[in-house]
Amino acid sequence: MTSKITQDTIRIFVEDLKSTHGENLASVVLYGSAVAGDEAEQQYGFNVLVVLHSITPHDLRVAQAPIREWQRFGQPLPVYFTLSELKDASDVFPIEFYQMERARKVFYGVDPFEVMNLSDVNLRHQTEYELRGKLIQLRRSYIAASSSVEKLTGLMSESLATFATLFRPVLLLLGKDAPVKKVDAVRATVSVLGLEGEAFDRILDIRATGGETTGMSEHDANDLFAAYLLQLEKVIEAVDKMADHLNGKKV
Repeated sequence: MTSKITQDTIRIFVEDLKSTHGENLASVVLYGSAVAGDEAEQQYGFNVLVVLHSITPHDLRVAQAPIREWQRFGQPLPVYFTLSELKDASDVFPIEFYQMERARKVFYGVDPFEVMNLSDVNLRHQTEYELRGKLIQLRRSYIAASSSVEKLTGLMSESLATFATLFRPVLLLLGKDAPVKKVDAVRATVSVLGLEGEAFDRILDIRATGGETTGMSEHDANDLFAAYLLQLEKVIEAVDKMADHLNGKKV
């Protein structure tokens, strides 16, 4: 659990980064669901993008002091990029950059996303890759978790948080608004793709109550997982079918 972060805490961290990196510091950007006001996600910390004009081992080494203080509040390590790397990497990190672009607050310097060119073709490719990879991982994890209600509901709860993040680019590819809050992203995906949302709703309820599963049997938990898995497969199928459309062909 993270400590409560205030605007003053963030301001002091930014000032420490300015003192540490000097003129080499181009931007400090907070991004993600927590920045957008998702209180459920704020407990997991605030994501920070630190943009430098150039990065050497020395630049990273001297950042140890301010980052150590930042982590003292339970916050995750910042991500470091150069301005040129952000532009060059937009074709291989489109999901991450789309998400940063849609939920961000610039606390210092230039806004690096104002000049970034993001491609839907690259976004679709990475989205399908990530979805399929997470699905394979989910199936493997199910083998060990399937005999325990607690383990299985924990697996579904944790994995849905990950899939919810990937549902946002799915919505963007469909030309829809992509809510920043994970609960809203899940429900919007269910609506747009015409999925059966009951499994998602039940898992979201479990997540919201901190894993409360009173009265759920092992059989019930496994049935819920089966329904959940089926809906995830339908999302991936929809993303796969977008490929021809984005390449200018009929789906």
